[in-house]
Amino acid sequence: MDYSLVIAAAHAAGPCPPGEEPAWGRRVHALTVDLHLIASQAAQDISRLDSASRFVAFLENVEIEESSRRGLLTLRNPAGDTEHIRTEQQETDRGRDLIERARALQGRWVLVFRYNEKASATKQVRMLAHLMDLGDGAIAVNLAKKILTDDADGAVPRAQAAWAKAGLPDSGAITVEQLERARAGLKDA
Repeated sequence: MDYSLVIAAAHAAGPCPPGEEPAWGRRVHALTVDLHLIASQAAQDISRLDSASRFVAFLENVEIEESSRRGLLTLRNPAGDTEHIRTEQQETDRGRDLIERARALQGRWVLVFRYNEKASATKQVRMLAHLMDLGDGAIAVNLAKKILTDDADGAVPRAQAAWAKAGLPDSGAITVEQLERARAGLKDA
């Protein structure tokens, strides 16, 4: 028996009002059970984080996958390669929390904690365990150009025209806002 949970629950319940010992005891009992469940879930989450692979990526997009109701994140690593990673279903507390967190971090560099979940006997799905904000720092021009070219379905002249129309530099780094301006220009190119 972990008495520290009972002590924490008694502390959370506050002082026992005189004459209300049975009701106070039931409250402490309920809080102890709740704390045990919370601690068990936290232990699972910590274990998942400890075994997760970690990598830095630019969080480009967050959408809800129609078939599974999972959050679907589009990430770009510093080399410009795209990776898709899923959250738990939108209807679960954990899934909803991860989707909200991802939406708040869209357009930013993040540290991604990823694990693989078995989807079938032969297939695994890349799943999001956690995201950490690394800031909205600049995007290297080479990465930004690769993103824009991918958005143009590989049509380099179209991507170059949108880049030039946005007045972006040929080297160095640009902001997320500058990249978005060039992306918007793809519609006109």
